[in-house]
Amino acid sequence: MTRSTKTTVGGPSPRAVLTATAAEYLLRPLNCAVPLNPPGVWFARTLIAALMAAGGPVPSGTSVTAVRSGAVRGEWVRARGVEFGPRVVYYIHGSAYVLCSARTHRALAARLSKHTGLPVFLTDYRLAPEHRFPAAADDVEAGYRWLLDRGVDARDIVVGCDSAGGHLALDLLIENGRAGRPQPAAVAMFSPLLDLTFALAAERERRRRDPLISARAAARMPREYTRGLPADTPRLRLRVPDGIDLPPILVQAGGAEMLTADARALTAMVRAAGGACELEIWPGQVHVFQALPLLSPEADPALERAADFLRTAIAARPATEKVS
Repeated sequence: MTRSTKTTVGGPSPRAVLTATAAEYLLRPLNCAVPLNPPGVWFARTLIAALMAAGGPVPSGTSVTAVRSGAVRGEWVRARGVEFGPRVVYYIHGSAYVLCSARTHRALAARLSKHTGLPVFLTDYRLAPEHRFPAAADDVEAGYRWLLDRGVDARDIVVGCDSAGGHLALDLLIENGRAGRPQPAAVAMFSPLLDLTFALAAERERRRRDPLISARAAARMPREYTRGLPADTPRLRLRVPDGIDLPPILVQAGGAEMLTADARALTAMVRAAGGACELEIWPGQVHVFQALPLLSPEADPALERAADFLRTAIAARPATEKVS
């Protein structure tokens, strides 16, 4: 079964338009100019952390529990009133493989916890340039296996992800199919990155500039992760095998961002392989706008829509034993 592409009704809010305009004149030149030497990477990481905190602070009453278990690093994030139980969200944050962390995405995870009523395990995978391929992919897979090993049924896991986390999540689904591992109940992807060369994004950029960064500048970051490897290396250029068992997937992308092209290509790839994938394009929105509720009034409605999608999938079967 497949679902059609949906463009949300109406144009972007005035605040979202202002956010995109301000980003184009203030952030885009800076993001395109920052070098990827050690000081530049430090600056870029500091800048994205500050922007994420300003656009979506951690809600009061959020509970955070650090996890360090062998190769698995991350944190449990629970909104006020959310208890541990048998069902969980596994969240894979974005990063362009270089920038972000569990800390930068804690607020988004807390809001997703609130909307789903579920605890969120937010993986904190290793970043480039300190750690090259396949470190991040291996860490994401290890986090999923860690949940299964702790007794969480795969059908009681739903996955959330954004940007490069979308690439990592799709890789996880493909690797699950290859290894005969059970798939999660559903996946919600926000502005997923599919093409690490940014060729799809560059084609889109010829029609509309992304307000945050150019395709050429953005492509530098995944190269820190994939340095020296051909673009068609397995697990870098992802291909969904025909007939693979896949969970239902929801893809959301902003109409102002260049990764709209990746979102469309990922959706088409999943559907061609026989999977169920719904695509939503939110007009005028920037990259991963769901993380920026103070800058985009559409952030919470989009996140609520994704939470409803995940809740519906996970509620299709009885809950199992409690996990904490």
